[in-house]
Amino acid sequence: MAGKSAGKVAVVTGASAGIGRAVAVALQGEGYNVTLAGRRSGELEATKALAVSGGGDMLVHACDVSDALEVKGLFQATVQAFGRVDLLFNNAGLFAPSVPLEELPLETWRQVVDVNLTGVFLCCQQAIRIMKKQTPKGGRIINNGSISAFSPRPMSACYTATKHAVAGLTKSIALDGRGHNIACGQIDIGNAITALTEPMAKGQGALQADGSRKVEPRMDVAHVASAVLYMASLPLDANVLSMTIKATEMPFEGRG
Repeated sequence: MAGKSAGKVAVVTGASAGIGRAVAVALQGEGYNVTLAGRRSGELEATKALAVSGGGDMLVHACDVSDALEVKGLFQATVQAFGRVDLLFNNAGLFAPSVPLEELPLETWRQVVDVNLTGVFLCCQQAIRIMKKQTPKGGRIINNGSISAFSPRPMSACYTATKHAVAGLTKSIALDGRGHNIACGQIDIGNAITALTEPMAKGQGALQADGSRKVEPRMDVAHVASAVLYMASLPLDANVLSMTIKATEMPFEGRG
């Protein structure tokens, strides 16, 4: 696979930790030149330090995906450094506090929507503009959805709404990408081992639909990276529109 991917260019948002870091390093190891995007430059440098010998190059670019000008700068820097964009992995995201809908501050709602939905839109917009113009034409977009794109957790209206919206955006881009050699798919992840899911595995665990709390199983984030690599490895005339990868025994099937 490294030979097939050598020289290709990927942009990974939220690359400072967790899923984004794992996917960025996996892509770099397969020969991709990778732009690491995120708000924490120090953590992006830590991701870059994990680069595999013999893989592609890595470019650190601090960026707030909810800021249109910063997103434009991210893609301009990528093209300047690497010449094109073959893959966008939209991974940056925020959770909201688990509170009843009527208690959720409007400012929190706006922050989550700005990152989880508007940020995905802005990155897709810039990537598509480049993919339509470059030679050879086209590319692939993979959006990090969530199991919450299909089934919510309790008191997660804000996060769930954004992830449902991302699923619709993914399908729209997949449709509109026809004729331009642009493929778009979504990976929905359940309970990867990251700092964000750490509370699920300790103490009282995660809130369940019946009001109880339960410690939930998690899976190695490397499995998510492998799944993204598979989606990215396909030729542009084939596309995984939707993939769910989850800890086998986490409560999802029959949730509620």
